[in-house]
Amino acid sequence: MKRSEINTIIREADDFIRARGFHLPPFAHWTPAEWQTKGPEVREIVDRKLGWDVTDFNLGDYRRTGLLLFTIRNGNLRDPESKQYAEKIMLVDVDQVTPMHFHWHKTEDIINRGGGRLMIQLYNSTPEETLADTDVMISTDGVQRTVKAGDCVVLGPGESITLPAFCYHKFWGSAGKVLVGEVSAVNDDDTDNRFYEPLPRFSTVEEDEPPVYLLCTDFARYYRS
Repeated sequence: MKRSEINTIIREADDFIRARGFHLPPFAHWTPAEWQTKGPEVREIVDRKLGWDVTDFNLGDYRRTGLLLFTIRNGNLRDPESKQYAEKIMLVDVDQVTPMHFHWHKTEDIINRGGGRLMIQLYNSTPEETLADTDVMISTDGVQRTVKAGDCVVLGPGESITLPAFCYHKFWGSAGKVLVGEVSAVNDDDTDNRFYEPLPRFSTVEEDEPPVYLLCTDFARYYRS
């Protein structure tokens, strides 16, 4: 992805998130120059990969296959003394797909925080990590449900679904852009994403202009403490 595209996506997302009445923490708006003044007090942000995350899964068509995320809080799978939970806010546009995947470790609640409808297609995983043809048992807002393999659950504003580990899911927006929340166990995007069709989790960035705000993958270049 070009940095200029990422900058535009972040600016548009920031406006949309504010318009929905959701407020990001202060570090969301630290500039690259401000990051270069930070010391060890912000190590948690860096180590836990908090902040902006824009990916097109290296497919080159963000509007069709892509996702914007902001990780607000997170723990560390390798540190039992850290917080054992995570929270993200995400932006999903109409027909913008996040590809089919599951997590080996993470259980997560996906929440429609406002906007359109969130469409989530579900499958169980087989032991070989292919798509099973068995019914999927899930919970939506505390209500147990059975969904046939490959069917979709539709979340309207305020509704949520709990997705356990090894539950394949693919999602996209309908009837308007969706502000999506995620509350989960500790998140590790480096090791805990199993895409059905092998894909990189993070995009390669072409630096055609300076970043307006840093991505979580930019910290090593701007934070030196």
